[in-house]
Amino acid sequence: MEKLAIKAENLFFLSHRNPSSVFDSSAGPRRLRLFPPKDRRSRVRVLCSVKETQKLKESQRVDGVVNGIPVSGSEVEFGAENRSEEAEFTWNWPPWKNLPERYKLIGTTSLAFIICNMDKVNLSVAIIPMSHQFHWSSSVAGLVQSSFFWGYALSQLPGGWVAKISGGRKVLEIGVLTWSFATALVPVLAGFMPGLILSRILVGIGEGVSPSAATDLIARSIPLEERSRAVAFVFGGLSVGSVAGLLLAPPLIQNLGWESVFYIFGLLGLGWYLGFQFLEDEKVSLTAESISRTETIYTNKTRNNSLEELGDSLKDVPWKAFFQTPAVWAMIYAHFCGSWGHYTCLSWIPTYFSEELNLNLTEAAWVSILPPLASVFVTNIAAQIADHFIANGVETTTVRKICQTIAFMSPAICMTLSSLDLGLPPWEVVGILSCGLALSSFALSGLYCTHQDMSPEYASILLGITNTVGAVPGIVGVALTGYLLDLTHSWSISLFAPSIFFYLTGTVVWLVFASSKPQSFSKRD
Repeated sequence: MEKLAIKAENLFFLSHRNPSSVFDSSAGPRRLRLFPPKDRRSRVRVLCSVKETQKLKESQRVDGVVNGIPVSGSEVEFGAENRSEEAEFTWNWPPWKNLPERYKLIGTTSLAFIICNMDKVNLSVAIIPMSHQFHWSSSVAGLVQSSFFWGYALSQLPGGWVAKISGGRKVLEIGVLTWSFATALVPVLAGFMPGLILSRILVGIGEGVSPSAATDLIARSIPLEERSRAVAFVFGGLSVGSVAGLLLAPPLIQNLGWESVFYIFGLLGLGWYLGFQFLEDEKVSLTAESISRTETIYTNKTRNNSLEELGDSLKDVPWKAFFQTPAVWAMIYAHFCGSWGHYTCLSWIPTYFSEELNLNLTEAAWVSILPPLASVFVTNIAAQIADHFIANGVETTTVRKICQTIAFMSPAICMTLSSLDLGLPPWEVVGILSCGLALSSFALSGLYCTHQDMSPEYASILLGITNTVGAVPGIVGVALTGYLLDLTHSWSISLFAPSIFFYLTGTVVWLVFASSKPQSFSKRD
């Protein structure tokens, strides 16, 4: 171990509880006692050059020993070679600077999902004053809301494929920029129906690539025993976004007009995009360090693929093997069933609370916060339970089946109670629906983890497939709800009955065919 150059003036000194014992008088005048009595704690201060500081940090401070000197309970302070003052350890800022790269990535992705759902739910609140201003019927309002899902469905498979080839980070970045710009265009185009529908389609395209991008990031960087929590944290941002959007939209609409919601929420996405650029620039210098820690499950594919290579990679995707696997079909149908209940309620619950329960705009929006707010807590609890069971040896497939069954049966039961004429007061109906929709968040530890469980390599494409089918209820279900509402004037028939049917049949299919066993799709194909 390289020795430190000792200076003549107080280079090396030790302080004790008894200052007079610093020097050993029995050994001659002013001689250092390097090993103080055992019952005395010491504090060592070392003044050295910058280069020596680095060496000392790396090699000499090990298990409470500095150059052979026991320093239990001590602190080591370093100073510059040509300065007499002492420098304390620097305060790290920002606080997340020393977090592992995978945690930073998961955190920024979750923030993007918060903004994602804020831009999704803003229309479900703004549609009420917009319908009054432009004299839209329920059918037209349903058509406007469902147009989002046209773009959402179209972008699923392309988003999953591009995420696999180019990485989820870049796809997510482009998606946020697209949907934020399109959101800000809504007030400009609101009076022109084709333009309004086109802007909502663009929002859907931008948000549609995000789940596949996030799935790719999680599959590449998160180990199995942390995956439920990672998925819950990222996709749980959707619930937080719903809460934030439903909280902010009513006061913005009442004070600044419904147009302000789209302008402000769009600017939030643009701000995230600019901040993400800064974070990416910061990460360039950490690349070597990140690689040396081997934090990813498998190495990232090259980002500079030619068009010919991209075409070849598309041909290499084992499409046939996907659709020959019963577990994949179980994921597809389960995603369809879950999306029917989720999207129809997300779009129509504020209107249901306003018209059926006679609440005003602010009350209806704030009551609509309860399901996603409760979902935030349920998501974290479900993830902890799922990861705990898996870490303790419970079969992954069993855990995913239990979680998804809870996610389907809970809202089915609660919707049944709400649709029956039991004479319940409005606030009890709100509580029952909120509980059922909150428990549906168990799906984040069930269905939404199964893509990564089956194949980390093709997880983004598998989610693209299931999400494409899962977007169909957004197109058909949201519009059909408005049509049935005009036809029957019954919320039980138009909103609840179809959702209950799909929740029940989805449970049966999932329990029979779902599997989280790793699949070698390429070899089979």
